[in-house]
Amino acid sequence: MLLTCLALLAIASVAIWPLRPHRYSFAGWLAALPPAFITIWLITQINGVVAGQPLVETYPWAADLGLELSLRLDGLALFFGLIIAGIGAAVALYTAYYLEDDARQGYFYTLLYLFMASMLGLVWADNLLLLFIFWEGTSFTSYLMVGYYYEDDAAQEGARRALLVTGMSGLAMLAGLVLLGQAVGSYSVSQIIAAPRADLPIYEAALILILLGSFAKSAQFPFHFWLPGAMAAHTPASAYLHSATMVKAGIYLLARLHP
Repeated sequence: MLLTCLALLAIASVAIWPLRPHRYSFAGWLAALPPAFITIWLITQINGVVAGQPLVETYPWAADLGLELSLRLDGLALFFGLIIAGIGAAVALYTAYYLEDDARQGYFYTLLYLFMASMLGLVWADNLLLLFIFWEGTSFTSYLMVGYYYEDDAAQEGARRALLVTGMSGLAMLAGLVLLGQAVGSYSVSQIIAAPRADLPIYEAALILILLGSFAKSAQFPFHFWLPGAMAAHTPASAYLHSATMVKAGIYLLARLHP
């Protein structure tokens, strides 16, 4: 079902692109349905997760590279998933009012869904390499959302700066994730968390590299300078990216990898 939720957002991102503003905010109610559905489904999983029964889905992919489509819904993933999908539904509804006269409203919903799918994939991923793919997915889709007003030079500059900082720091983080995976002998997040720290001789180096990526993503000092420029995005994008979701990605990663 986790993969189904991600597929739902991917399909919805294509289907909603031709959408045009509609009176009575029909567009907003329609756009809010996918994230609202995911939110409701996540709520139904609370009892099982609290009882210590996480939902795990694993699909073969590039096994030779240590990459598999492994998704896991435990307490931490459920908490962040509710934030991402729940606030996403509210932002989708609000966008219909904010962009009620914007003919490109459907395009923004497409970006919103793709970013939402990237964030959910990030918090549900149980494979370090898969987590990194979704991590960079949030960087690219946020770049498009911040630069939504392509005629606005300030928005374009802010989008490029955000992409440069989060993208380059993401490469440092990738190096840290690879070191961690090689040291443990597995890229499974669950196995890495369970591995004793004493068995990880390169723990400190991996930690520093991962911290670089996390601090930059969450706009923490000394990487905070990209955030003010990115606030040139319109209100729905700024509310979702910088208040509710993307800047929480670094916090999530540190919490996820904490022993």
